[in-house]
Amino acid sequence: MTQTNPPTVRFAPSPTGRLHIGNIRTALYNWLFSKQQGGQFILRLDDTDQERSTEEFAQGIVTDLAWLGMTPDRTEKQSDRFAVYDSVADKLREQGLLYPCYESAEEIDRRRKRLMARGLPPIYDRSALNLSDDDKAALEAEGKQPHWRFLLPNFASDPFVTRRTEIKFDDVIRGEQTVDLASMSDPVLIRADGTYLYTLPSVVDDIEMGVSHVIRGGDHITNTGAQIAIFEAIGGPVPAFGHHNLLQDASGEGLSKRTGALSIASLRESGFEPMAVASLATLIGTGQAVEACENLQVLADLFDPGKVSRSNAKFDVNELNGLNDKLLHAMSYQQAHTRLQALDADMGEMFWNAVRANLNRFDEIKKWADIVDGKFEPVAQDEQDSNFVIEATSLLPQEPWGDDIWQRWTGLVKEKTGRKGKQLFMPLRIALTGQHHGPDLKQLMPVIGWERTRRRLP
Repeated sequence: MTQTNPPTVRFAPSPTGRLHIGNIRTALYNWLFSKQQGGQFILRLDDTDQERSTEEFAQGIVTDLAWLGMTPDRTEKQSDRFAVYDSVADKLREQGLLYPCYESAEEIDRRRKRLMARGLPPIYDRSALNLSDDDKAALEAEGKQPHWRFLLPNFASDPFVTRRTEIKFDDVIRGEQTVDLASMSDPVLIRADGTYLYTLPSVVDDIEMGVSHVIRGGDHITNTGAQIAIFEAIGGPVPAFGHHNLLQDASGEGLSKRTGALSIASLRESGFEPMAVASLATLIGTGQAVEACENLQVLADLFDPGKVSRSNAKFDVNELNGLNDKLLHAMSYQQAHTRLQALDADMGEMFWNAVRANLNRFDEIKKWADIVDGKFEPVAQDEQDSNFVIEATSLLPQEPWGDDIWQRWTGLVKEKTGRKGKQLFMPLRIALTGQHHGPDLKQLMPVIGWERTRRRLP
């Protein structure tokens, strides 16, 4: 899709819990879409819910994005902008587009159930528009505080006589979409306690921050119709919208920040590579093959929003394990070098190349560094194998050693003892590493070297 100007997008999570993989899918789609075209990525913390929003969760969001390689071009907090929202809300009230309603949640729920029992859509009937100033004063004298609804433009002259009012938009991901405003209740923008729901602050910020594209989950398509009406009422430019499919866990359950299911923090703490997470979160549920991309630029070059399916996709950790293995096994020593040093496990390029194919998590490298250094508990072998290892030790070539030392040694042992295959290799592997499985000893033995090898043999 060709753009006249580079796009500006935003990722607007609420800091009320840990980001899960579904949230990160939205962040990635925005990031990749903008970076493909040299655009801007705004992190906008939707912290208008002051009771549930915490600085700890806000910092967690920043940490999660940074771990995946997404550094915002700009960061904003909606809690810093209440005065702006108040000003816009006042203007909407003056225009008669924001009106007070006094029904309790229980009253609204009872009305919905009655309508549904009659086979009617559970749409708010706008009865609050009939309240006089005296009625409102009496209700407030009883201690009732109003919540405020936006009057959707789905009528000709009488708001109690709605008509089909289509909002059409060309979805970046799904193509042309139509939302009928007559099928919706007037959305609540301000709660009875005076706090804002996300809708009005989001629209105001999108206008003022120059957001050109809003990319988010498909559960927001209907909301988009109402939001476009609010954009037009305020008088700001309407951004383009895109709605991607949602992710579920492997059992088909939805994801939630409150439950912590598949949180980015938990995946990071489990040792997954960030690009394994980013690759699967982006490409699952698309018409594209799920590949383990080396970095975000490679993923951006691959990403095609037009190939995203409309059906929900299942995020399977087993598939994530496979991508993680591929990234580790293909990782160069130059890429791993800094991380090896941080773990005090940097034993050189030969060591890394010998061991990487046996890693499921990067930090397992520490175990193999200890094994190379001889820091492991010897494993007892039966008498026959113990005697075999003693005999093999007597045949160990002296220095200097080359890359062919394993073949040279085992060739001598095979010729002298007649052992071959597993009967030859396994007792030597156990003696050298204390493990029944592991890296190819052809590669590992030159790394261990003659002196460390000799110390662990009888």
